[in-house]
Amino acid sequence: MNTMDIFTRILLPATWDTLYMSVISTIIAFIFGLIPAILLILSDKNGLRPNKTLYSILDVVVNILRSFPFIILIIILFPFTKLIVGTSIGTTAAIVPLAIGTAPFVARLIESALKEVDTGIIEAAKSFGASDWQIIFKVMFVEAIPSIINALTLTLIVVIGFSAMAGTVGGGGLGDIAIRYGYQRFRPDIMAYTVVILIIMVQIFQIIGNLLYKMTKK
Repeated sequence: MNTMDIFTRILLPATWDTLYMSVISTIIAFIFGLIPAILLILSDKNGLRPNKTLYSILDVVVNILRSFPFIILIIILFPFTKLIVGTSIGTTAAIVPLAIGTAPFVARLIESALKEVDTGIIEAAKSFGASDWQIIFKVMFVEAIPSIINALTLTLIVVIGFSAMAGTVGGGGLGDIAIRYGYQRFRPDIMAYTVVILIIMVQIFQIIGNLLYKMTKK
């Protein structure tokens, strides 16, 4: 198999699989991470509705889930993944553990982004009679858009790395190619190609994220 065949028949489809897994997982993780992030902001000691008990519980849960080894999480979630998508292997199946494993990470990033909002702006919104939800979605989120874009960029890059790890246990994508074709068939050139593609992918998303950050920061 020549180099062109390797790219067209093996690497290109795997690249699309990695993009598919990474982008969809990041979107789902953002949706599910948004809920605990808002609850953490509300219940924080300096939040809109301080609740020490709720904050402590959420804080511990998010920290535990965020620090859970991803490769173990994939294996533990095999039955749940099969229940959701009908199989525990493949690119679509890999989205389940990717999204679940990334959601706590996203929650913490969004919480940090919202905490960066100037308290003076929040107090001004309160003085105009804005409700808690109006303050969160129409004030804090609007002000925190650049930081949230940075958070999403970082999350997507992390998920790309996780997707490569998912490939080692049948998740598909470039990680799967690196193992099946590069390692098991003793083709270091294919392993090198997958690494280069992943690096380029990360650089592209980082550049896009930086541009969006600068645009929204203005």
